[in-house]
Amino acid sequence: MAAFSRMPRYDVRNDGLGPYAVFYCDKCDREFRSQPDVKGTIAKDIGKEAVGGFLRRIPILGDVAADRIEGEDPRHTYELTPQQLQAAWTQVQVNFRECPTCQQIVCLSDFDTQAGFCNDDSPRGEEIAQARAQQAAGVVKGFAAAFGLGDVMRHAAEAAKNAGRMARCPQDGTLAPVGTKFCPQCGSPMVQPVADPCPQCGEEAGGAKFCPECGAKIERAVAATKCPNCGAEGRGAKFCPECGTKMPQAAAAPAKCANCGAELKGAKFCPQCGTKAG
Repeated sequence: MAAFSRMPRYDVRNDGLGPYAVFYCDKCDREFRSQPDVKGTIAKDIGKEAVGGFLRRIPILGDVAADRIEGEDPRHTYELTPQQLQAAWTQVQVNFRECPTCQQIVCLSDFDTQAGFCNDDSPRGEEIAQARAQQAAGVVKGFAAAFGLGDVMRHAAEAAKNAGRMARCPQDGTLAPVGTKFCPQCGSPMVQPVADPCPQCGEEAGGAKFCPECGAKIERAVAATKCPNCGAEGRGAKFCPECGTKMPQAAAAPAKCANCGAELKGAKFCPQCGTKAG
């Protein structure tokens, strides 16, 4: 583990066993507490009481001298010497890392140990975001199961999935069984769903790049332009040959790296593998 250039934010607390430090993550404010020096507090307490008790037996000036030696009770002080603070930081620094880019000192939850950067500056940012989304989805499912809402979540997911397999009215959004030609609410021509099965397992992919069921990569040919109003094939026409609605023009395919396939977004060199754009 690389040495730290500084300590993170901290404050000093005392729960009656002596002072200790609490250090905070610069990103999420998660706190990590050091342990108070209980043995040192007890030993110091006993020593001061012994010396103080002896001095108090001396007439006239004994009480004054004893008060000075006994001083503040370490069980109630909120101060740490520089040596004590450094010892406290040594106890908890295993839970922190320092980002070489932004110099923030963050907890392990906010640090990509594989890349050596904080999550915000990591080159694996997109991968980390996807992993967090999957983790959050798992937490939601766990709560749903714990509170007896598993069936509700499952039915909602199935309803959303089936919605993509129904005819839809482009005017008011009404859904109807496949094959319904006109909207039962307003009479507009219905847009029919386009099947998108996975070539590996046959599960509906819904336009995804990878099958949500088996994970197979789905290669697609460039889809023909359809009329947004009636669903008729445009065949390159600027206006729908069936209803006259203006057809959307297909956007130019984004430039991709010839080596790894990453989008170049106008860059002269690939941001993922460094290959020069052709």
